[in-house]
Amino acid sequence: MSGLFGQPSAAASSNTTGDISKDVALTSPPEDGISDLKFSPQSEHLAVASWDKKVRIYEINAQGGSEGKALFEHEQPVLNCCWSKDGTKVIGSGADKASRMLDLASGNTTTATQVAAHDAPIRCARFVDIPQQQSQMLVTGSWDKTIKYWDLRSSSPAASITCQERVYSLDVVGSLLVVATADRYIDIINLSDPGKFYKTMQSPLKWQTRVVTCFNDGSGFAVGSVEGRCAIQYVEEKDASANFSFKCHRSPTTGAGSSSNTNVYSVNAISFHPQHGTFSTAGSDGTFHFWDKDAKHRLKGYPEVGGSITATDFNRTGGIFAYSVSYDWSKGYSANTAQGVNKVMLHAVQGDECKPRPKTGGRK
Repeated sequence: MSGLFGQPSAAASSNTTGDISKDVALTSPPEDGISDLKFSPQSEHLAVASWDKKVRIYEINAQGGSEGKALFEHEQPVLNCCWSKDGTKVIGSGADKASRMLDLASGNTTTATQVAAHDAPIRCARFVDIPQQQSQMLVTGSWDKTIKYWDLRSSSPAASITCQERVYSLDVVGSLLVVATADRYIDIINLSDPGKFYKTMQSPLKWQTRVVTCFNDGSGFAVGSVEGRCAIQYVEEKDASANFSFKCHRSPTTGAGSSSNTNVYSVNAISFHPQHGTFSTAGSDGTFHFWDKDAKHRLKGYPEVGGSITATDFNRTGGIFAYSVSYDWSKGYSANTAQGVNKVMLHAVQGDECKPRPKTGGRK
């Protein structure tokens, strides 16, 4: 019997080095750097945001084949994309200081409507459920140092909160909204009281935050930074003993006299498996890894993919792991060449690749 993408459905080997040889490339990828990608929560559709000012929506089949189904444009590079909970709306946000929405339920596949605006580029956006609100709202985070909540039926924000610095990343699960800014600030918001910060802290990591991603159960979040390090952080003080950080996306230097030196790469993306609660990290070194935070254990590490990984996501079942290979600006403007690769790869999650490590009888 064959599994996803025609691969054998037998359990993967216990080898901690993963296989990317059967990963499938997305058809007709963006023409410039890929900034973000997100799977629909309701179907096998993938939204991809790019510096070419476009958001593309693809349909993915069981063999790993892909077909473009919709596309809409911004006036400047798109930095982020997200889906509504019902899978009918796609939001793009970007350097044109706007968030734009494509309503797929209307049959529209090309013309997006502006639904949010800031005074500087919008770095990230997510749909959120606010108590006493009949429909989902949009929360946007910008380099203008604010987050804003939007009722999509209104052109004005329903609320705005000023952060300490520019917003670099945000994520939401249930009533937990986590916002990461420049200068390593992390603001935690309980969406039962969305107009104020529930808690503010500085990142447990010493260098610039690249990404923050919430646990599936909303009890905490993972933080990735430019220093090749990831932190696991719980919201409540009672769980503080479970907080920890670890090194990742680092490699020893090669050549004479370099035995004590290490190359350190940015952690660009963190994604949680929707069923197992394990998670991935991906970075500027062009590798991705699967981890079990509860066992503090790396499940699988994968070979270098041919360029920096800028974004990742699991599909709704956890059977597909998508990752984009593109320049991530980690080496500045001069390293952005026309020969750079821009592609999205689909990895079929097989066997025990993302399953938590079995608990032994002696483990508490």
